[in-house]
Amino acid sequence: MATSAAFLSEDQFTCSICLEIFTNPVSTPCGHSFCQACISSYWDKKPGGGGGSKLYQCPLCKETFRKRPELQINRTLKEITEQFKQMSLSGFGMERRSGRGGEGSNMHPFHQQPSTTTLPRLGEMPVSVFAEMMTRFRQLPAAESLQSSNPFDSYSQNADQINTHAEANAHPNPPLPYSPPRRYSFSSAVDCSSNLSTCPIHMRSLEYYCRSDQNCICSTCMDTKEHLGHNIIPAKREWHIKKSQLGIMHIELKDLICAREKKVEEIQNSLREVQAAAEHEKDGALSAFSKLLSSVQRCQVEVLEVIEMSRQAAEHRAQSLLGELEEELSMLKKRSASLSQLTLSEDYLLFFKTFPALSSMPQTKDWSSASVTSELTSGVVVKTVNQLTERLQDELQKLPEMCQRSSVEQSVPRANPKTRKVQEYAADITLDPYTAHPRLIISSDGKQVYCGERHQLVPDNPERFDRVVCVLAHQGFNSGRHYWEVEVGGKTDWDLGVARKSVYRKGKITVSPAHGYWFLSLRDQTDYAFRTEPSTNLTLNLRPSRIGIYVDCDMGLVSFFNVEAKVLIYTFTDCFSEAIHPFFSPCTNKSGRNEAPLIICPVTMVE
Repeated sequence: MATSAAFLSEDQFTCSICLEIFTNPVSTPCGHSFCQACISSYWDKKPGGGGGSKLYQCPLCKETFRKRPELQINRTLKEITEQFKQMSLSGFGMERRSGRGGEGSNMHPFHQQPSTTTLPRLGEMPVSVFAEMMTRFRQLPAAESLQSSNPFDSYSQNADQINTHAEANAHPNPPLPYSPPRRYSFSSAVDCSSNLSTCPIHMRSLEYYCRSDQNCICSTCMDTKEHLGHNIIPAKREWHIKKSQLGIMHIELKDLICAREKKVEEIQNSLREVQAAAEHEKDGALSAFSKLLSSVQRCQVEVLEVIEMSRQAAEHRAQSLLGELEEELSMLKKRSASLSQLTLSEDYLLFFKTFPALSSMPQTKDWSSASVTSELTSGVVVKTVNQLTERLQDELQKLPEMCQRSSVEQSVPRANPKTRKVQEYAADITLDPYTAHPRLIISSDGKQVYCGERHQLVPDNPERFDRVVCVLAHQGFNSGRHYWEVEVGGKTDWDLGVARKSVYRKGKITVSPAHGYWFLSLRDQTDYAFRTEPSTNLTLNLRPSRIGIYVDCDMGLVSFFNVEAKVLIYTFTDCFSEAIHPFFSPCTNKSGRNEAPLIICPVTMVE
């Protein structure tokens, strides 16, 4: 049965600029249609709509185009508009004068009406005519280019309904009284129910949702100027879309909660292992010290204090991590509960009001690298005590200092009272130009090195690095303690440490302790790492401008200090089987961004 919604109003064929029926209609890239002359004149006269770098806007949706669109006449829309004009201006008038649209009528066959007594209103299109036009419209390739804002989009989405109306119109049933056409097809409207809220202005059900204004409106509201050109869809459809979004977010929140619960369990297990290892370390230290004379009792107390400090530091870090995790878990669970409650809510007004606050994922911390460890759990204290048992009394006095140095937590640097002591072992270091890469330029006093723009003409002797831009020092060490400081200033990249004398120096080099390299690196101004396999990434709260390097050949220690902040950056324990040499790499100059030199500085005792 045909209804008033089965006809198209003249408004659907009206240009929004001149307010007349389309003449040579064109469509903008955003999908809105205008008369060709209207939109061209609008862009020619509109401020900011000229040439050059000026912008072009759609008069309806205000979408901006940097380049003036090349508009072609929409011939499909033009053909339908012309037939609408003929029908509204001549066909209906003739039909009214003749009283019927039978065989004697001069109308186009599309315009024949099944009823001789009741005719459509002027400016409306019968559904049988529109169905035939839609059939032709679909067969044209240009139909695919029309955007959602085209007046026929909502009808083309409901072609089956149109055909049903067309069949019904074939019977001599008079149409219902005229009412203004709706912007949406019947299938897209919200099912009316008695519990829908009403519009306070028009007293009609709030069946639609305006995405532009993000609020619910009635069918009358969407025909007003306030919502002209807005993106409006049935509220129930938008409700289901946003509920689906919340469902996906709910699943993601559950995954975050699960990952953090696993991390809590991992940290708790690590804490138990650290505590158990600390207890084991205590027992081993007590057993070793029981074999010593009374003269080593003071050293025993110091070592126990270091172990306890390590355990307390690990416990403190674990408690801190657990506190942060529990706080984040609490927040995530509250958010999850709110999402669950909102998803189950049937009040979509409340839903739309609450949705913006819950539609974005909360900011969370990356816990993938969080852990609780202690170097003392490797048994270094017991091993060291057993070794020192065989040494003289003066060697035993070194033990507490070494234990304290190895127990410093790596990821959280703290003030180190031993910095002054390591500076007592300052060594005079000079660079060996016979080992330098051809691009490296070394000062005459052997204290500075930087990377030049091109290779220098230097002998390719066996000691020289030919691929990696680095250099070794003249001095080599196979025993004792040694310390030196290097100014790194504002460099973006550098490598500092020690290397075995016998390291391979030609071609590509694998840098790691296993291959005879122990050094600290900076990349891209912020990324610090000790070169193990894989690299050990470090987090530095303070960026150092001067690095102190300390080696204890006998104990197999290499340590790096932030000299100004007087904090330990990192310590690595290994076995040096042969002589080691200080290692320097200023890295490539990166087109001048990393051209500053590495400078070996005189050691000044810090207070």
